[in-house]
Order: sequence, then C-alpha cells, then structure tokens
Amino acid sequence: MTETADAANVPHTWRIGVVVERRESANPWSDGTWRTTEVMVGAPDDDAWKVLEQGEGWSRYYAGPLTVELFKRETEDYKMNLSQPNPAVYIVLRPGNDDDKGDVVPFLATFSPYEAECYLESGEMIVDGVPAPLPLMAWAVAYVETFHVDEPFKKRKQKRADDSATGRKHGTRER
Repeated sequence: MTETADAANVPHTWRIGVVVERRESANPWSDGTWRTTEVMVGAPDDDAWKVLEQGEGWSRYYAGPLTVELFKRETEDYKMNLSQPNPAVYIVLRPGNDDDKGDVVPFLATFSPYEAECYLESGEMIVDGVPAPLPLMAWAVAYVETFHVDEPFKKRKQKRADDSATGRKHGTRER
C-alpha cells in the first residue's frame, strides 16, 4: 500500500498514477486544453507520458506518479469531501517548463477541497477533482476514523477598547 505507517497502522501516504487528457482547441491563441481524467491505484515509475488512448482531437496520457499525503490537522476537510455523493481526489497540474516531458506536470494530489482551491487563485495551475477509486477512498475513510477529533466550538470574547486611545473611562458615557 505505502511506505509510511503510524502507530495505529493506518498509513498516511499512498502512491497513485495520474491520467491526463489533452484536447485540441478551436481557439487560435491556444494549442489545446489539459485536464485530469482519472487516478490509478499504484503507479509505475518508468512510463510517464505514455499514450494510453487517442481519438480525433484528443489524446490521453499516463502523466506520472504522485503521492497522496494525509495530515491529522486536515481531517475535517477530508471528512467533508468523503461525505459527498462522489468523493474526489483533487489533482493539481502545473505548467511544464523546458526540462519537463509534458506541457503540464502533476504537482499535487489531495483529498482536501480547500487545499486544492488555493491553487486556483494564481490562474496558472489546473485543478481537477476526479472520482476517488474505492481502495483509495476506503484508505482515506480509515484515516479519518482513526485520527479525526471533533473540536468544540469556542465563542471568542470581544476585547474591550483601549481606553487610553479613546480617553474614556469604563462605565462612563459621553453626553
């Protein structure tokens, strides 16, 4: 399953393979569009950018491996995702540079929709939520069940205004 495990014998990392699709674009300023179509449980190291399928105007590639890593402090995020009708693994693709084999490079895999959302802000990254394979989803559920701790709501008390700044004394009103 994975290389690393904690005391409860629930691993916190899982290696996956990322499948991406490139579609030709009718836009004269764009060569094409990329999106993640699926993730595979387990991932070979040596077949990055292997063509899996092709059709008219599109190609599907195995883009390479990524490691999904879960963190105890983010279990609330995972719990929300896993409670949805179709839990997703979010894949972040960054633009490739001259040293990379592809136009895009798998950068991050996460179960946290909030972490994935942060990568949308720059406009440079491509973020896709793809259906989580059953073994991967079962692993994330086991992790959440093992490590999630509900934190009780704590109402913050309002701080009093600095009297030295206003020149007023507590309990007095201006008339």
